[in-house]
Amino acid sequence: MASSPTHTSSPRSRRSRLKRGSVALAGAAALVGGLLAPSAAVADQTFVSDADTSANVTHVANVPKTEAMSDFNSDLAFTGDYAIGGNYNGFVIYDISAPEDPQVVSEVLCPGGQGDVSVSGDLLYFSVDYARASDECGAPSVPTSDPNGFEGIRIFDISDKAAPQYVAAVRTDCGSHTNTLVPGKDGEHEYVYVSSYSPSVNFPNCQPPHDKISIIEVPLDDPASAQVIEAPVLFPDGGNTNTSGCHDITVYPKHDIAAGACMGDGILMDISDPTAPVVTDVVRDTNFAFWHSATFTNDGATVLFTDELGGGGGAVCTEAIGPERGANAIYTIDGFKGKKKDLQLEFEGYYKIPRLQSTTENCVAHNGSLIPVPGQDFFVQSWYQGGVSVIDFNDPAKPKEIGYFDRAPINEDRLVLGGSWSAYYYNGYVYSSDITRGLDVIKLTEPRLRPAERVGMDEFNPQSQPEYRPGRR
Repeated sequence: MASSPTHTSSPRSRRSRLKRGSVALAGAAALVGGLLAPSAAVADQTFVSDADTSANVTHVANVPKTEAMSDFNSDLAFTGDYAIGGNYNGFVIYDISAPEDPQVVSEVLCPGGQGDVSVSGDLLYFSVDYARASDECGAPSVPTSDPNGFEGIRIFDISDKAAPQYVAAVRTDCGSHTNTLVPGKDGEHEYVYVSSYSPSVNFPNCQPPHDKISIIEVPLDDPASAQVIEAPVLFPDGGNTNTSGCHDITVYPKHDIAAGACMGDGILMDISDPTAPVVTDVVRDTNFAFWHSATFTNDGATVLFTDELGGGGGAVCTEAIGPERGANAIYTIDGFKGKKKDLQLEFEGYYKIPRLQSTTENCVAHNGSLIPVPGQDFFVQSWYQGGVSVIDFNDPAKPKEIGYFDRAPINEDRLVLGGSWSAYYYNGYVYSSDITRGLDVIKLTEPRLRPAERVGMDEFNPQSQPEYRPGRR
């Protein structure tokens, strides 16, 4: 690897403008090519929200995107007092030690498409699904038909949050649209499940059929030697008509289970051996267009799948589309307390936001997480320009909205892609990654959700679910 990312860093004022500078930083695996240092800070101003919210939801902060991260914001991961936001240009590290006044600590410029992120200690895993001329951060884009193009996972050392270091790159078939962290059981390794799809005979590194995932093994004492060790086929008999890989996988290591959202199929897996996942059930739904993501309840007995009808770019929260398309589907897991190989999914009900959106707002079910109220099932979820929805699904057959955050259309006259890509609960607040408007911080004041404030997490990857317990902060 010949070069590494360009960094930007900023002081506590998020309103600072950045200017180009340079600094040399030594690293065993990489060299930092440049540093963008901030100019003098602008005085803080009173934050005024531009969102409509329910009475039990308060919009407390927004961190606008900088020029360096002018492309689309995507997913989030959390470690300690930091949130890490993916972007099609790279990633941003935010200091959230004061949640109502978050600050940009650094920005790593390393384009490669969606930029899905997972964090593990000092390591950050970053998805690349747009082909680049090489694995270098500054490499230009190339056609997917280029046999030498790089797509896959980049690994960074983020022990210094102000100056992350590029450690390694691992090529995977069809690149990496999303990635899921799976802890190893020996304490010496961890694994990354890489999800990707849409093969073509014209793509030399993404040939059909692509009914598989890639599994990367990372030796914790030598992450630079990470490599693909398995590529298990999840659909040996072929998936549903449009299934050619998985969009996303959520694992629940405590229970050795995983749920896969695989385009035309929803699947349940036994991951007792994380290097050899076994599919135990496959479900299909005529109302689902694109199985997108999944979340387990804390007891592991229920799983909520999302349908990304229209690929995220469509206005599908309308009366014409109705309440059962572009929605969530909730399944209980039959046989959960029995043998993993016998687990089956049983459909319970749908949930879609009840607030109709305009035809100029892209809106559909997207990424969310549990709100950790012990013994209860509450969920916070992004809906692109449908905003953020707070959901009670204690009765999985009759889920209902109990709170919301919703902005006006970006453009009243035409459809413009934007809105909340991901909305996750972390240590007392909801953090929403808005595609165009930056990072939003939301406080929930609903009395039923107050017990969640006593649940603390040191690290959180929504696609690698922890078991939560009160009093851990």
